[in-house]
Amino acid sequence: MSTIWQGCFADTDYFELRSSGGHDYGVWVTTPPGYDPATTRVPAVYVLDGNWAVGLTAPLIVTQADPMQQIQPYIQVSVGYAGEDAQHWDRLRNRDLVPPGEPIAKELIDAVEMGVRAGARTREESDAYLAELRDTRADAFLGFLTAELHPRIERDYGTAASGHGLFGYSYGGLFSLYTWLTGSTLFESIGAGSPGVVSEDSQVFALLDEMGDSLPAAKLHLTINDRELLGDLAVYQSLTKNAATVLHRLTARGAAVTSALLRETHVTGLQASFLSYLRTCRAR
Repeated sequence: MSTIWQGCFADTDYFELRSSGGHDYGVWVTTPPGYDPATTRVPAVYVLDGNWAVGLTAPLIVTQADPMQQIQPYIQVSVGYAGEDAQHWDRLRNRDLVPPGEPIAKELIDAVEMGVRAGARTREESDAYLAELRDTRADAFLGFLTAELHPRIERDYGTAASGHGLFGYSYGGLFSLYTWLTGSTLFESIGAGSPGVVSEDSQVFALLDEMGDSLPAAKLHLTINDRELLGDLAVYQSLTKNAATVLHRLTARGAAVTSALLRETHVTGLQASFLSYLRTCRAR
């Protein structure tokens, strides 16, 4: 365990784990105050994009003690990137969170080019960002979460045998949809915040077609942001429109899916989306 991260967040441990595929991940594990697995075992909630999300979501573990709306006890496992990869988390997530074969939407390419013109990214950074989208491996990352990381969390933190959750936002939300659609049995509830279904030809729609009338048992909670839909950035308009289409197709089939419209932008919506997931899927 790296001593650098000791004391940064209350009741939070940090360790690094190399996957069987040779990728280095940083893992933050936040436990409820006074947690003792010898007396009470609780499920884990896996939160993606840990390098960004841990500071916004891990402190919300105090919701378990909220007297007005208590949340079922959970351990939060935030998963990000370690070592030198940590500074490149925003492009490496493309590799891990996007389904294999996902098309690169023109709206996304235009948004990346806009960032170059605005000075938000260099040409080299933008090229590297798009390069990660040409060989996406959400299937491998899902295997890492379920077959490599979860057994360690189960062993070291004494988690419950069931009731686990998954939350992802943006491309993490796309990964959450992918996980739900592929029928992963580890998670009993899944939160997909502003899922990055940018293309009308997304693999999400292909998976929906393949699924037929056989629906996963896990709860799915999907949130979208009104300022994405009403703003003037095409990439966010497409994302919101396609996410709404996914939602409509699922509700038409009677899927166990809930949703919320948040008054946020794509950047500000992560914490609000996570809270919406907790209140909807993990309330007492």
